[in-house]
Amino acid sequence: MQVRKNKISVDELLNSIGEAVKVLGKKDRYVSVPSPIDKASSESVTFCNKKAPEGLQMVRNSKAGVVICYDDLTFTEDDFKNKTLILVSNPTLAFLRIMKRHFVEAMKHGISPQAVIDEGAKIHPSVHIGPNSYIGRCEIGENTVIHGNVYIYPGAVIGRKVVIQAGTVIGAEGMGFHRNEKGELEQFPQIGGVIIEDDVEIGSNASIMRGAMGNTIIRQGTKIGHLCTIDHEVVIGKHCVIVVHSMLGGHSWIGDYSKVSLGACIRNGVKIGKNVVVGMGAVVTRDVEDGKTVFGVPAKEQGETR
Repeated sequence: MQVRKNKISVDELLNSIGEAVKVLGKKDRYVSVPSPIDKASSESVTFCNKKAPEGLQMVRNSKAGVVICYDDLTFTEDDFKNKTLILVSNPTLAFLRIMKRHFVEAMKHGISPQAVIDEGAKIHPSVHIGPNSYIGRCEIGENTVIHGNVYIYPGAVIGRKVVIQAGTVIGAEGMGFHRNEKGELEQFPQIGGVIIEDDVEIGSNASIMRGAMGNTIIRQGTKIGHLCTIDHEVVIGKHCVIVVHSMLGGHSWIGDYSKVSLGACIRNGVKIGKNVVVGMGAVVTRDVEDGKTVFGVPAKEQGETR
């Protein structure tokens, strides 16, 4: 994505947020660039995601023309004499909506001549495929973006508005090896597929393995970070976050709206409930009920003694 520079009014910013807001200071102000709060100028729009007292001080010290901040902060008239304050319930969400609407240039879609596409692949005309990517005999829905050097094996089904970053592999075989009577390793055939539903995003250099006999499934809206490994027949629910360097063992199951934090590891066959948070670096070796937070090695709930 490229950032474009525009002249944008406060009213245009407000129309982008999509929630009830309160404005302090001049409304006839214009900004042209998004900036970090501590590096902003009078032409900048920025945000503060800190509560009082830290948030108050950050807003007062900022030179930004427009600051988006929490609606429970209490300001004096001096605080918005030289800037406009937009008070909202979620400053980060409001700011990202402004960024997407006013400052991010849309990608020009198309298939690179350096991409290799299987003649049996079913690809919607609006799909973007970057250079040096290989697309096997699979299905890809509209407005999906596949960056360069991605390898998609045959049998994958990829939905609408999916984003797959560079270097990721979809549908490789998992570690389906078993020892024979001689102690040698023989491979269990991996004949399943991968289903990626709408609005999923997958970071760079991730590996999503196909199922052994069923499918590996990533449900709608889930976001998977860079360098993650998703093993065979894992099912990840809707709108989950799987953070960088996480590893999900085969046949594990992640419920809707859950988060697996940085570098966590889920054991084969473990079931994680809905709205669960798995802490940074945790190793989860047993099932986790809905709504719980676990951390540590092995992972446990706060206050648990085992």
